[in-house]
Amino acid sequence: MKINTAEFIVSNSQVDKCPKDFLPEYAFIGRSNVGKSSLINMLTNHKNLAKTSGRPGKTQLINHFKINNNWFLVDLPGYGYAKVSKKTKSVFQQFITDYFETREQLVCAFVLIDIRHEAQNIDIEFMAYMGESEIPFCIIFTKADKISKTKIDSHIAAYKKKMFANNWAEMPQYFVTSATESTGKEEVLSYIDEVNQEVFKNNSEF
Repeated sequence: MKINTAEFIVSNSQVDKCPKDFLPEYAFIGRSNVGKSSLINMLTNHKNLAKTSGRPGKTQLINHFKINNNWFLVDLPGYGYAKVSKKTKSVFQQFITDYFETREQLVCAFVLIDIRHEAQNIDIEFMAYMGESEIPFCIIFTKADKISKTKIDSHIAAYKKKMFANNWAEMPQYFVTSATESTGKEEVLSYIDEVNQEVFKNNSEF
């Protein structure tokens, strides 16, 4: 898939105010400072589509971007950022939960994980919530340029082991990416393109 157009549409904290267009949506979420904005900018060929910041936790709303006029990329707030107040964090969690559990247009979520770190409980717990809620998702490992191939392989193996220990029958589909080197770009976009084709073919609502 080639991205020709990427347009910011709306930011809000209420799911019922999200775009009414019935187009497939792909939500991007992960711990704060996982490199989400940089990844989104890399995938869409835009330097500043998603706002990057040295300050974790900057994304605090549901952000919709219309891609090629036929699907939405949705940038969601990060989870587990310690310096956000408990009240703010509970609001984040509520509208993130509302989005995942009520947004009919969502066809797949991408859970972003910083490949530099060994398996983190917060990521495992979030993916468990996604599985229990029957929300389709893939994993995107970010910042692959920061560590060696050997470490990448060992960290992915550790995630597999931890997920199997938490009753997963198999590892969800995953992608290894680097926003700096555009690693994984074609694979992620090809996956979205394939899912879109299936969605449009099999669902008359889209």
